This record gives sequence, C-alpha cells and structure tokens, in this order.
Amino acid sequence: MPLYSKKEILNLKLNSIKSKELRVLAKNLGISPKGSAAEIIKRILEMKPQSPENIVDAYIKSIFLQSIQERKELISDDDLKNELSKVKSFSWGTKQGELDQKIQKDFVRIYCHYDDLVSHVEATLFKDVTNYVICSWYNYWTTVYIEEHIGMHPKVIPTIKNIKGIDIFFDGQPFDLKISYVPRNYNIDEAVKNPLNLAVWMYENQGAERFGADNRLFFILLDKDNTNKSWELKRDFDLIFSKIDSFFSKEKVSDSGEIVFSYKGKSYTAITKVLLITK
Repeated sequence: MPLYSKKEILNLKLNSIKSKELRVLAKNLGISPKGSAAEIIKRILEMKPQSPENIVDAYIKSIFLQSIQERKELISDDDLKNELSKVKSFSWGTKQGELDQKIQKDFVRIYCHYDDLVSHVEATLFKDVTNYVICSWYNYWTTVYIEEHIGMHPKVIPTIKNIKGIDIFFDGQPFDLKISYVPRNYNIDEAVKNPLNLAVWMYENQGAERFGADNRLFFILLDKDNTNKSWELKRDFDLIFSKIDSFFSKEKVSDSGEIVFSYKGKSYTAITKVLLITK
C-alpha cells in the first residue's frame, strides 16, 4: 500500500470526526457547517491558501483528551490499575469468538434432559464463561489505557470514531494498532531476532472474518523467561509507556517499511512497524 498524500490524510482525519463535532470544527474554521458530513469535509478540503491540518489535529486531540477525562470520571488511573492487578490468571476457557459455538456443540445439542443440561452448565460452562469474561475485560481495559497514552503522544493523532483499518495517524500516515503476544506456535528466538518476519506471519495467519491489508503497528509483548506470563506485561504500564514513547520519538515512516505478504493466494503490501516489548 503506497504512502498517502497530505490531502488524503486530511480527508481520513476529517472522516474520523463525528458529524456533530465536525460542524463545530467548520464554525471554528469560518466555513458553513450546513449540509452533510461529506459536504462539510469537501469544503474544508477546498480551503485555500493554507491547509487547516494543524487546526484539525489540535481539534481531534482536544476531543480525545475530553474522552480520557470522561473515562477518568468513571474510574481514575490509579483505581483502574488497581482493578487490573486483581486478575491472577489468564485463561480464556474457549477461543475468542467461539463461545456460542461451544454452547451449541457441547450443551444445547447434546443434552435432551433439562436436569442434565443444568448440571453440566453449572459444572463446566460457568467457569469457562467466567474466565472468558475476565480475559475479555482485562484485554479491553488494558488496551483502553495503553491507547489513551498512545493517542496523546505528540507525533500521534488518534481517530475519534471507528474507521476500518485505522486507529491512529503516526508520522503523517494511517495505522491499524495491534497490541498482542507472540503466538504459541511461533519460535520465540525468531521473533526476537526478526520481529518484522513475525509481522508478516501475523498478516498471513489472521482470521478471514477480520482480514485486513492495512498499515499496521504491532506492539508485541513477550516474557522471555515464561511466555505464559506475557499477558501480565500488558499491565506493566511503566515499562510499556517507556518503550512506546521511545518508539514514537525515534521512528519514521517511509517506503522502506513496506512488507509483502500472501493471503489465500493473493499478494498484498503494507507499511508495517513492530515494537517487541520484552521482560
């Protein structure tokens, strides 16, 4: 995927702003806030002689900061970190996205007697569901906190609403952000030695329902002494934030970061960077 032009990037940034907030931005820029979001964006893109990108960036940051403050009103940073520290184990019990299949396969279509069904649900499914919910909760809130930190970095502009394949803009280019672990069936030494090869592997082994060839930033967490405890690194925010800040401050985006990968017989290209955070 080639690098985007400045006008294309500005268009993507504007499309990441919700309609109500886009109208406020239009007023701030001194142009008409009337019409559809697409019409407002068109007028902003046609502004001359100077691009309003810096103003747009500052506006997006202000909205993002407000969302962080709203989260802090729900739960403070310290309280959130304390709650996350209560998780003592990390075992999904069933694969992500397959809980309903498990219920159908192992319970609904197996037991024809009510008492047998309830007995087996209480004996096994309750624990599986509890583990699944805890893992989902842990993943969600650690990701929220990390992405808040990323979004406030001076070289990063976050998206305000969901855009498929774009979480942030870094060094003037859009990226999908992936915070993950080294897969169980991937060689650890190879991951440490050649993290870019790991990125290619993750592109090529992604699920069909979530397939994407978008530019990606991979932040991979790895406990080299005990890979089963890599999940605990995701709440070691001092370590993660230090590594992430250093990464964004030093890295640049260029065509040299382009990779080629294959998926179901087709070839794709993407701009990719990998930060391996180890302990």
